[in-house]
Parts: sequence; C-alpha cells; structure tokens
Amino acid sequence: MIVFNLQNEAFSQSALADAHLSHRPDRTKEKKTKTTHSTLIGHLASESGQRLANHPVAKTDENFIVTGTHASNRRARDSTSPIDVISAATLRRTGQINLTDALARTNPAVSIQTMGWDAGGLVSSIRLRGLNPNDTLVLVDGKRRHYTGDVYEDGGAQSGSTPVDLNMIPSNMIDHIEILRDGAAAQYGSDAVAGVVNIITKKTGKGLNITGQTGANAYNGDGWQYQLGIDGGFHFGDDGYVHISGQEYHTDHMVTGGVDDRTGKYDNPSESTPEETRENLGITFGKTLREGIAGYGLITYAHRHAEALEQYRLPTVAPALYPWGFTPTETIEENDYAATLGLKGDNFLGFSWDVSTVYGADEDNIGNKNTANTGLLSAAGFTPTSIHISSYRMAQWTNNVDLKRNFKIANAIPVTFAFGGEHRLESYHIEQGEPASYLYGGSQAIVGLMPENAGSWSRDVYAAYADADFHPLPHWDLDFAGRFEHYTDVGNTENGKIATRYDISRRLALRATISNGFRAPTLAEEHFSSLNVSATGASGQLASNSNAAHLLGASNLKPERSTNVSGGLVTEPFPGLHVTVDVYQINIRDRIINGGNYNGLAAINAIEATGATLPEISNLNGVTANYYSNGASTRTQGLDLNADYLLHLHRYGNLNLSLGLDLNRTRLHHLSYDLNHNPILNAQGISYLTTASPRSKIILDAFWTIGSWDINIRQTRYGETKDNLSYADSAPEALRYSNKVFYEFKNTPAWLTDLEVGYRLSSRWHVAVGANNLFNVRPRKVPLENAYLGTDNYDLNSSGIPMTGGYYYGRINFNL
Repeated sequence: MIVFNLQNEAFSQSALADAHLSHRPDRTKEKKTKTTHSTLIGHLASESGQRLANHPVAKTDENFIVTGTHASNRRARDSTSPIDVISAATLRRTGQINLTDALARTNPAVSIQTMGWDAGGLVSSIRLRGLNPNDTLVLVDGKRRHYTGDVYEDGGAQSGSTPVDLNMIPSNMIDHIEILRDGAAAQYGSDAVAGVVNIITKKTGKGLNITGQTGANAYNGDGWQYQLGIDGGFHFGDDGYVHISGQEYHTDHMVTGGVDDRTGKYDNPSESTPEETRENLGITFGKTLREGIAGYGLITYAHRHAEALEQYRLPTVAPALYPWGFTPTETIEENDYAATLGLKGDNFLGFSWDVSTVYGADEDNIGNKNTANTGLLSAAGFTPTSIHISSYRMAQWTNNVDLKRNFKIANAIPVTFAFGGEHRLESYHIEQGEPASYLYGGSQAIVGLMPENAGSWSRDVYAAYADADFHPLPHWDLDFAGRFEHYTDVGNTENGKIATRYDISRRLALRATISNGFRAPTLAEEHFSSLNVSATGASGQLASNSNAAHLLGASNLKPERSTNVSGGLVTEPFPGLHVTVDVYQINIRDRIINGGNYNGLAAINAIEATGATLPEISNLNGVTANYYSNGASTRTQGLDLNADYLLHLHRYGNLNLSLGLDLNRTRLHHLSYDLNHNPILNAQGISYLTTASPRSKIILDAFWTIGSWDINIRQTRYGETKDNLSYADSAPEALRYSNKVFYEFKNTPAWLTDLEVGYRLSSRWHVAVGANNLFNVRPRKVPLENAYLGTDNYDLNSSGIPMTGGYYYGRINFNL
C-alpha cells in the first residue's frame, strides 16, 4: 500500500499494521449497496474529529478524501492528483492562532506576504505555488467560499486580490484540510488555477474541547496574543447532530522599529502588524429526514476590529491639533457570514444526489483615526480627527445540483460518472466616505472614497460540468472532466482536464494530469478605485474601465487563461517510508496585475479626472497612478517532494519524521503594452511576479511521543527572494521615487526553527509550551536609501521569511 501525507499526525501502531497487511483498495470491485439511515448520516459525520480530540496520534490520511475526485472510496494515497491532508492537531501544534499562518508553517507550497500595507494589511491571504491569492480556490466542505470585500491595493504580486479570509473561520471548527496542488477549473470553475484548499469541518454530535493560548514576540517585547476556543456537539432525534465552535483571539501591534530620517528618533511605527480582535462562530448540523434522504447545513459568523498604523506625520502638518506630530491609524470593522443548506440522497433514478444553496457576504467599514484633513482645516478652521473612509460589501449566492452513479461498461470497466450544474450570483458594493474624508485633499494617510468611486455591481455565473472516472485495467485509473461557464460580464469559458494513474506495483505508482483553466476578473478588480496619501506623496488606484484609467492607456479586463501540466510518482520503497515526487508547469495568459506605472504630471491628470483633489506635494514624482490590467503572461515551473517515515522506538516511544520541499520558479513569458504603447509593467512589477516568492521552501518535521510527553521540532528553510526596490527620500534626487531605475535587493536563504514541548496531565488535560522562530531570524534589512523615511527596513512585498521574529507561547487543552 502506498501512503503519503507529510504534514499529518503519526500513524498509530494499529494503523501501521493495517497498512502493511493490506493492499490498496481494488477499485474495480465497488458494489452498490443500499444506504440506510445510519450509513447516510455517517457520510455527513466525520469520525476523524473524534480521533483528533484525543492524544495527537491520528491517521487522518486513512480517511476518504473529497477533493479533486467524485469517487467515494478514494484516499489521498490513491489520488491521481497531488493532495495534502493536514489535521487539526497538526495545525494546532504550529502554535499559530490563525489559519493562514498555520498553513504556511505546515505546507511548503503555501506562502504569505511579509507585511500588508495600509488597509490591505488587514486581510489575511495565502499564495499557493507563488501565484496571486485569487488563483487559489477555497472551499468549505466542498462548497465555494465567498471573498473578502477589502481589496489589497498596495503593490506586490498580490495586488488587486480579494481572497477568502481564512481567519474568519474558527480554527477549532476544522477537522482537517485537503490541499489539491493541481489545476482544477474543469471541476470547480474559476480561481482553481494554482490549486484548491478544501476545509473539512467537524461533524460530530458529542465531545467538548476547550483550548487557550497566549504568547508574545519576546525579542521585541510586543505583539502579545491570546486565543480562547471551545467546541462541542450534541445529538437530537435518532441520528441528528449539531456541532458548535466558537473562537476569540487578539493580537497587539508588533513594531519592527527604525530611525525616522526626518526626526532621528524611533517615532514612526508604520512597519508593523495590525492590532486585531476576532470573534468567530461556526455551526454544523445534519439529520436523516427520511429513508435515503438527509439534510445538512453549516453557518459561520465572524466579527473583526483591526487597526493598522501608518506613517508618522511631523508636528508641522497640523500643529494646532497635534503639536508633537501624529500617527494616523486605519481601522476596519468587519462582519463576515455564510450559511449552507443542503439535501443529499442515495437513489434518484439510480444516482446519488446533492442539492445545496450557499449564501455568504463580507462587509467592511474602513475608518481613519488620529488623523486630520489639513486642507479642510486651512479652509474652514476645523477638521474631524476620526473619519469614515469607505464601506465595501462582497456577496455571493451559490446554488448547486450534483449527481453521481457507479456502473460498468460491458460488465467489465467500472465507471464513476458525475454531472451537475451551478448558478452563482456575485455582487459588489462600494459606499463613499464622509465628505471630510475626501474634500480639500482628504484625510491624512488614506483619502476617503468619493461619490465617483461608489457604486453597486453584480453578475450571474452559470455552469455545467461532467466527470467520468474509468478503470480500463484493474490498476489503471483514467479521469476526464469538462466544464462550461457563462459570465454575464466577461463571456464564456470551456475547460477540460485529463488525469491518469497507474499502479505498477503495491510500492510504486505513476500519475499525470493536464488541464486548462481560467480566472475571471473579480468585480473589485473591474470597478475598485481609491486614493492614498503618504507623508511625501500620493498614489491613485484607477478602475480599469474608467475614463481616468483610459487616459493612461487602460483596457477593460478579460479572464486569465491557464494550462496546467503535472506528472509524478508515489512510492513506498520499503515499509514505513512514503515518498511522492511531482513536477508541474502552469502557464497563465493575460494575468491580472497592477500595471500602468505612471507618475508625475500624467498621474496627477488621471487622478484629477476621477474628481479627486490632491493635497500640495512638493515632489511630483511622488504621485503615482495605476490600474488593474491583463499585463503579462507567465510560466511557473516547480517540483514538490514529500516524504515521511515512522520509527517505532518501543519503550522510547514513536518518532514521526517528514520532509516537504517545493521548488518554484516563475518567468515572464510575455509583457503586454497599454494603448499608449508603454509596457504595462516596469522592472519592479516584473520582479513582483517572478522573484518575490521563494525559489524553494523546505519543511523538516520531527514529532516524538513518549509516554505522556510529545515534542515537535520543525526546521523551515526559505529560499532566496529578489525584488527591484524603489529609491526613497534619502536617495539622490535623480533616483528618488523613479519608476524606471531600481535597486535589485536579495533576501538570502535562511532556516527558521520551531519547537513545542507538550505533556498530557491526564486523559483530558494537555499542556504545551513552544517557540516559533526560536532564534529570532529576520529578513535582511534593505539599504537606507531604499527604506522609505528610514523606517521601512524590510522588503515588504516578498513572501519569504516573516518580519515578526521569535514568538513564544503556552497552550492548554481540555477534551471531554
């Protein structure tokens, strides 16, 4: 039997014995059986949640996967495409209180940006295989999750993204996560270019789990965090269940610090993480309604308050209000909610079926406090110091019908045939800020959205798909998938996928896939516009379909198109050692990126064409304007290697060793030009796409259990990143804020060490202490002439080594 899954818990001894005694399932011998009340509801209720609630030794990779396949008896080790299964206990042992950071600690294909700028820093997102967060589809229990309403608009490879905010889902609601590292647009539709993250929730009607954790960035003396979580379930009726999960966590600012070259003091905290408090709630439920039919549902709700510190303003900016200067602070009040209702059954004209509806929305109110509108102060003698900047709402209503049936062709070739349809209504709404936020040059740090920026937009998406999984030979799997989608704003798309796997022996299998895909521009990428004002300049983000953007040569957006090819092997060279190797290539045409790169007078004219009024700015080159465009085509090539080995040390316990490696390289294949015959990207923009993500990432993990003790040590190596940095205020005037001349900066590779030591006090109580980045490794500091105001010390658009340094924590768990 071939087993792979690097990030999972160690196998129990009984599970390993089962693995060595059994062949992988003979999928040619599937039998159709009548589904009873208990078995149907059993499909809804995961047993793995109960195993994970106990001592952290589980065998979640023995569970049937539901991502990337319509077969009901497929395990990760049997998949035709590479899939990682990450258990809740593995995520918990990372010591991270939110899901995005935990995934980056456990999966080498996942990376996160060093720091988000402005309001963009208030959204948590992941990058899979170095691509834009919008190129990764997020599902919850196989259903498409809605996006955030807050656009990341501040440069880098993730500019323009409105990803799913994973941190809006209670982490203690999660049973496990399945990550499909393959193109899957033919199966799931738009966004599944880099892959799919499918969050599988707990569905048990018993148990009680309580966790608490606190810690801080010890080397900095700030960044204090805490988390409290509780989840449990109960039964109703004969087989109904409800599982409720709640979580609250808080993080303080973590400020890296730096001497402001204007004051010579450590008084500019802009390079920092946001302070935020989140309250998350999740409810799953299900029940057999009649013979062969079950109902199920899921509800999530989250509220978040967060604050991001901006650049310090000198006392000369508003001396009457702030005689010692001031630091504007961007705030967000966010409400995120979703509800799923569905019915599934086992016999409709011989088909098993699933009908569902999902509605989700994210609402964001952006504010600006400790600020001032200096133009209004000069003109009218007053200014508010706390101002409402804008509001966003992104909503998604998805309806699905899915049918599936197993049969044989000529009584010889087993086939799993699935087909279905989907309708999705997406809507995006922008509200303007209060007048004081945008009149007379607007408020400091971020200018409010004007009436010209506001509006409501929507579109319908219609889709139909079919998938046929064949077994021409007992050990040969062949899968064909096709999907048609129609967008009422960007037209039609047809996508297909072919996947195959052949098991040469019980110890070696080969697999390969080829597919084409697409990503439709989001409504935010099509319609969003804004103006940010820094301490010495301004930047305007123009809607790609606006007259202002057209002045700079913009065209209306069209979908990205992709082609994915992968191939690999799955092997167990000797008992207990499981290895997978996969190579891949992702070609993306018409990538949606932040382009334009205009500054000076051209940028000023375009910004003023939106109706905005700029404050007085001494250096006109410090004014820039951009828009989202189909600016480039890229080719991403890489290799994933995963291996794990369980050592039975007898009286010295068990030691689970694992290795994860992702080699990744993106190259520019084609650069587009705007209607003014200027290249969409400059050298800096090209570096964001091609070299800002690590060329390699290695995770070495050792998990040792002995008696009541468990010790987890993790070594993570981030490869080199390289960016073209702008010259800042301390550079020679000829270079300052140039959009043509840059400094090539390299973040050299580095190893980070994580350590956690746990002790089980009893069958119900477990305590742990740990350190992430034990030795406080940080990225290289950028040269002073590239450090804006002397305080932005790190390359904030890279996605390698975190800037936060060492974090120390303690955690306690109670299970009933």
